[in-house]
Amino acid sequence: MKTVLASRQLEIPENGMYVYFNSTLRRKCRWRHIIVLMPCCDGHTSKYFHFKPYLTISFISYFSYTVEITIKARTVTVKGPLGELSRDFKHMDMDLKIVGGKFVRVDVWFAVRKQLASVRTVCSHIDNMIVGVTRGFTYKMRFVYSHFPINVTLSGDTVEIRNFLGEKRVRKVPLLPGVKFVRSADVKDQIELSGTCISNVSLTCAKIQQQTNTRKKDLRKFLDGIYVSEKGANEVE
Repeated sequence: MKTVLASRQLEIPENGMYVYFNSTLRRKCRWRHIIVLMPCCDGHTSKYFHFKPYLTISFISYFSYTVEITIKARTVTVKGPLGELSRDFKHMDMDLKIVGGKFVRVDVWFAVRKQLASVRTVCSHIDNMIVGVTRGFTYKMRFVYSHFPINVTLSGDTVEIRNFLGEKRVRKVPLLPGVKFVRSADVKDQIELSGTCISNVSLTCAKIQQQTNTRKKDLRKFLDGIYVSEKGANEVE
């Protein structure tokens, strides 16, 4: 038995080895990634061994945040000062558990290349959920036009875009749940979309940008549209 972390021990297979990747700081969420490699021979007479992943482990640290995380049947729920977010990971073959009330542990057994990549994806999703319920995300979008000024208003839960390239058609984009729309008061021709779920905020911005795509014209000349100019997590107050 070899000690992997100070608080956790892991059974290493005979003639096995493990590779430990140093901790990295990402949005103040420290996570660790461990891969246990198991030597195997392909049957050919060679002095080299091919190593296949035996167990992949990732740890996400959240003890520095005022959040409460619960996991049930691979459904992760995060509660924080700004609200509650839940995400389902049943489409991924992996184990999710809470270790010591401080870490979220993600285990994948005998993973192939794509399954190894999904470990980091799950860690990023949980990380974004933690940041979302504690700080929130804000996307800023600017209007770009050369002649016809673009007019954007909010009607209920729908964003209405008028006078794009002088057209009389009203383009409508519904706001996804939890997304707030604000017209910037200090900056001309700018709107701000904010919320706790980064997926809903970014998807709403993408829909607004797609509604102002120029069609059947030279894109090098007609640059009119609404584009994301700034994005990221809100500053800690």
